[in-house]
Amino acid sequence: MHGPASPGWLLVALCAATGAYCLLRMRSTVEEQRSAAGGEALMGFGMAAMAVPAAVFTPPSWAWPLYAVVFGVAALHALWAARAGARHLHHLVGASAMVYMAVVMAASPVGHTGHGGAGVPLLTGALLLYFAGYVLLSGVRLVPVAAGGGAGGWGDRPELARACRLSMGIAMVAMLLTL
Repeated sequence: MHGPASPGWLLVALCAATGAYCLLRMRSTVEEQRSAAGGEALMGFGMAAMAVPAAVFTPPSWAWPLYAVVFGVAALHALWAARAGARHLHHLVGASAMVYMAVVMAASPVGHTGHGGAGVPLLTGALLLYFAGYVLLSGVRLVPVAAGGGAGGWGDRPELARACRLSMGIAMVAMLLTL
């Protein structure tokens, strides 16, 4: 993504840690945790890869179309899963946002180090509003759960799963702002 290197590395670390925790959640004994964890791990690691500062590493030209294909498949999977429950719609929006960012990055001129002005401003703004609202709502939902504490394994703690989703929402806002 475009932008300064220090915040970019912090974003990489946040997304990679979130993806790693989601991999731990895949070992959960709770079916709902396992089913969502794989897609969320893909999102976390994909966001970490996309957030590597462009000043440090410029991906090859084939990487952005590959990201678009991978997250396009993830979006189709989320669309299919949305038949079973509306909670999958957020995954659809997230995967679609990743496709959008990959397409914008593929179309951006090489060496572009500024930010802003890339992409479709209306679509970028709509995605920013969605994810900012998601972050605020997730934060409000997290407060009562965190006060209660949790028992069980690391993969079975709903407050950690919510914190993971909140972190990815914050990272998505940051990535959209630097697009």
